[in-house]
Amino acid sequence: METHTSQIPDGDPTESREAELAQLLADLAAVQDEMLDVLSRKRTAMAACNLESMIELEPREAELCQRLQECSQRRASMLESARAEGFPDTSIGKLAAAMPRPTRDNLGKQVKEASSRVRLLQHESLTNWVLAQRTLLHLAQMLEIIATGGRWKPTYEKGGSAPARGALVDKQV
Repeated sequence: METHTSQIPDGDPTESREAELAQLLADLAAVQDEMLDVLSRKRTAMAACNLESMIELEPREAELCQRLQECSQRRASMLESARAEGFPDTSIGKLAAAMPRPTRDNLGKQVKEASSRVRLLQHESLTNWVLAQRTLLHLAQMLEIIATGGRWKPTYEKGGSAPARGALVDKQV
């Protein structure tokens, strides 16, 4: 697993903060891009019912989730130290906006791009979740057909019970 550490230069605390923030945003962008690729490949594998590909993607997805968690922890630590140094500490965007002019514009752009990628990640995750839920619904409906013998009445009835055998399972029914 890759470890990403930010190199903080000696000298002015503002320069140090800028470098740390730029490194965090660069690491975050890399992880987000990789995660978007994995989620896209996962969706393709799910749609094709390719279990082998989904299993192969699982460790990579777990590693990327861990790296995202590390970025989140770095963000929290950075905002906490920003508060102690008198910088804005409510968000990375506000911290970036507090930097000197040339850096502020570049960091602000990176923050907007990271926010945009977060929305894409949410969309990809939701798409995969919907695909998985549709598959589960389909399987549940198939089980219901098997359990009821293909009849449209409920499996459990008031005052009665369903037949012991399903027509699709047992030829004798």
